[in-house]
Amino acid sequence: MTLLLKQIFQLFKLLNSDQGTNQIAWGLALGCVLGFSPFLSLQTFLVLFISFFFRVQLGAAFLSAFFFKVIAYLIDPLADHLGNWVLNLQGLNGLFVTLYNMPLVPMTRFNNTLVMGSGVIGFILSIPLFFIFKKLIQQYRQIVVQRYQSSKIWKLWTSTTIYKFYTKYEELYG
Repeated sequence: MTLLLKQIFQLFKLLNSDQGTNQIAWGLALGCVLGFSPFLSLQTFLVLFISFFFRVQLGAAFLSAFFFKVIAYLIDPLADHLGNWVLNLQGLNGLFVTLYNMPLVPMTRFNNTLVMGSGVIGFILSIPLFFIFKKLIQQYRQIVVQRYQSSKIWKLWTSTTIYKFYTKYEELYG
């Protein structure tokens, strides 16, 4: 439980930082793909590679992966049905045979109906979720953070020596 709370506090710290909204939003969106993918699979390694290559916020990705893993568990019957439908499409049959005979592709376990359905849902949802998360982060920073920073409580807190010590510590030791 404390690990989850720590991750939530880290997310709020991240939202209040100077990190770019695109990095955070892509982290949250790629967390959707991580949440819908099997834990140790080629899809997971691909998403992690993309995250490292494009400097996506990994903390946001792991936190959203946790929440999307719960959602994926709840919609497993729908994902199984969707995966069965995709794998039984006659037009894609030749593609699936070719992919299965390639060296690394079978490690994705795409021939499993649940993995295929979850993958389709995760990849399709990640694009609109990026734009939704980006808009929500921008609104959070404009409305909540600015309102809080202009409050008397925040101004009083920033004038204390504890706050000055904390900011100096964060500046030196990060």
